[in-house]
Amino acid sequence: MSEEQNKGNYGADQIQALEGMEHVRMRPSMYIGDVGVRGLHHLVYEVVDNSIDEAMGGYCDTVNVWINEDNSITVTDNGRGIPVDIHKKEGVSALEVVMTKIGAGGKFDKDSYKVSGGLHGVGVSVVNALSGALKATVYREGKIYEQEYERGKSMYPVKSVGTTDFRGTMVTFKPDHEIFQQTLEFNYDTLANRLRELSYLNKGLTITIEDKRVTEEDGTFKGETFHSKEGLKEFIRFLDGNREMLIGDVISMEGEKNGIPVEVAMVYNTSYTENLHSYVNNINTHEGGTHLSGFRRGLTNTLKKYADASGMLDKLKFDIAGDDFREGLTAIISVKVGEPQFEGQTKTKLGNREVTSAVSQAVSEMLENYLEENPIDAKVIVQKVILAATARHAARKAREMVQRKTVMSGGGLPGKLSDCSEQDPEKCEVFLVEGDSAGGTAKQGRDRKFQAILPLRGKILNVEKAMQHKVFENEEIRNIFTALGVTIGTEEDSKALNLSKLRYHKVVIMCDADVDGSHISTLILTFFFRYMKELVEKGYVYIATPPLYLVKKGAKKQYAWNDAERDTFMKEFGDGSKIQRYKGLGEMNAEQLWDTTMNPDFRTLRQVVINSGAEADRVFSMLMGDEVPPRREFIEKNAVYANIDA
Repeated sequence: MSEEQNKGNYGADQIQALEGMEHVRMRPSMYIGDVGVRGLHHLVYEVVDNSIDEAMGGYCDTVNVWINEDNSITVTDNGRGIPVDIHKKEGVSALEVVMTKIGAGGKFDKDSYKVSGGLHGVGVSVVNALSGALKATVYREGKIYEQEYERGKSMYPVKSVGTTDFRGTMVTFKPDHEIFQQTLEFNYDTLANRLRELSYLNKGLTITIEDKRVTEEDGTFKGETFHSKEGLKEFIRFLDGNREMLIGDVISMEGEKNGIPVEVAMVYNTSYTENLHSYVNNINTHEGGTHLSGFRRGLTNTLKKYADASGMLDKLKFDIAGDDFREGLTAIISVKVGEPQFEGQTKTKLGNREVTSAVSQAVSEMLENYLEENPIDAKVIVQKVILAATARHAARKAREMVQRKTVMSGGGLPGKLSDCSEQDPEKCEVFLVEGDSAGGTAKQGRDRKFQAILPLRGKILNVEKAMQHKVFENEEIRNIFTALGVTIGTEEDSKALNLSKLRYHKVVIMCDADVDGSHISTLILTFFFRYMKELVEKGYVYIATPPLYLVKKGAKKQYAWNDAERDTFMKEFGDGSKIQRYKGLGEMNAEQLWDTTMNPDFRTLRQVVINSGAEADRVFSMLMGDEVPPRREFIEKNAVYANIDA
């Protein structure tokens, strides 16, 4: 039979039934999101979640995470230890069942775990399937048991290797290089931020992290211990550490409503942005869901009732909207749901109907008590709401200015924008370029078919410290809005971003490679994070990476992006090689700019992603706020070296 006939032949032989965990290895992204940096770190969270489930059940109070020298990970806890006795149905040790079968675990049994974190029953077996090697050690009933695996398959039956008076589980794994081809290196800060978050969400639990790849000056390994006594209350203080509080203390409550454990903490600050972070079973639901709508409902109804009764709204000439109550608010909502129903594959939007009323009731009670007991704070909050409503009216006028066609400008694009000829947004990209001179070079060097250039004059407005209407009145920001074709207000939500007319699916920030350039990039990123977050979430925002040096000798030339590359090329070229350092984009001619930074075949673009909304919010408010010491500390910690051209 020829190959062509064979292709059209669709019978029983073409149906594949994958054995064991093969399906996980074939489609890893279905289980861990992706096989890049994010998916790699997700493996650690899956193992840690198992330990935290033990803590939530009250069986464990310490979890340790070690990044070993060879980039493997060890997670230990002092819980009950995974059972090792023979599983009746499978005929092998329960440990082996948990480690090698998807959908095996205690999470499906109502009696073992009332509530559990993580994404339910896929956890550690998926980690095992995607690891080149994994070793599980169980300390239970006075004995030590262990078993090793390669790519999800056990090497030998579970064996007892000694006695102990410790109890708990230890898992060491090394991700498989066949799956994770991009990188196998774990980032300490990424893991530490998530573990810190978990310690706040599970108060009383001690979580430690140790990086055995880095030795400190005193000879110990780099590491931290996280332990929270007050839980979300402390979390709020940590997130809002760089903002000025408006009220005396954090408003918080925890309790059970309709059988659902609800924990809420909130505080008002002097900023103009709303920061709500919500969690279900320790998983950050950054798309919100029913628990968030319950919080909003409870907050708006209670505050509105109080404000009306106080008589402070009598002189206002306009109505107060729900959004006004949430300006300058930082809040965290954490719920534990026995059987969570998520909308969408990513598990980041909760769909359980019963949660709305539980959270709404809890928030109403908490706020009513607080407002009664703290009349001064209550007055301050209502004044903040009135200010927000007044600013909203001014902002609406300014927003309309952004979107309104005037006689002078017509409905056109900003004069400075050099557009591309392609009309399909998926193929088009726009470069936000620092300064007119670099903008001119970029215009000459670009591929006019699909690349547009928008030069920005100097440093744009710091949106972190400006009121909303001031942001929309700013010319540069208005230009960004009109150039991108983004408007504010959809049918569902008047404040949401409308991306239906977005003209470019790649928005590239292109600034000089010096300190000022980095500052401008950060200002633009702050604006995108606060006002066009959806662009970032969809993965449309990128940062260009222009080279720092050009090394030349005779006809030979090479671009270098850092000092190490420069030194390598100098050695290669030998004596008599010349170096040109680019202080800015304007020093390059059009051809050089195209070759290094704009040509899709050779350039390097860094995509901007948000790993943790809470952490991003904290970093932006710290970098762009008024407090200097935390900013200084951040820069000192993250700037590896700085060559100042004196």
